[in-house]
Amino acid sequence: MRLFPKGVPVLKRLMDLILAVPGLILFSPVIGLLALLVRMRMGKPVLFKQRRPGFKAAPFDMYKFRTMDEKRDPEGNLLPDSERLTGLGKFLRAFSLDELPELINVLRGEMSLVGPRPLLKRYLDRYTPEQARRHDVLPGMTGWAQINGRNVLNWEDKFALDIWYVDHWSLWLDVKILLRTLWKVIRREGISQPGFATAPEFMGTGEKGESERE
Repeated sequence: MRLFPKGVPVLKRLMDLILAVPGLILFSPVIGLLALLVRMRMGKPVLFKQRRPGFKAAPFDMYKFRTMDEKRDPEGNLLPDSERLTGLGKFLRAFSLDELPELINVLRGEMSLVGPRPLLKRYLDRYTPEQARRHDVLPGMTGWAQINGRNVLNWEDKFALDIWYVDHWSLWLDVKILLRTLWKVIRREGISQPGFATAPEFMGTGEKGESERE
């Protein structure tokens, strides 16, 4: 944990702390209630923890509320994400409530409120050099791609928006993204692509894959 990660603009980090600390306090009753509901409906663990690449592709553990159960086929393999996504999970995702635990990652300096979403580690070798530039800033709870289509976009468009954000970052842009994110959450836009729990896995530019877990 670093209060001010090296290479991250101080003003951006200050805004994260100024908003995330009271945000975590304000939402603590909601977080507690959601944790109880997840525990009652899906059992342990309450949180979904996964290693993701962050700033400069350095790995960190990202936290979210669980939205899927552990149902398996007769051979013991996990069922597709769309079949394991629970009713509670759909509700949490519809209003982005599953991402509230990421405020902990923001306080730890592993994420920002705004930035490219942290994706899977196995994607690292699939990026073009230009796409890999999305790791030149802290990953975010929301971002430029999220308010411009979210999971409805294809991967190439998402990454182009991520790189645009990297090249045009400003505090005002972050404020604009946060305000538009609230509107997107209220309207529940772009939650998933048809036929997927979220979006298809990124297999490399121009290729298609299976759904990305959680």
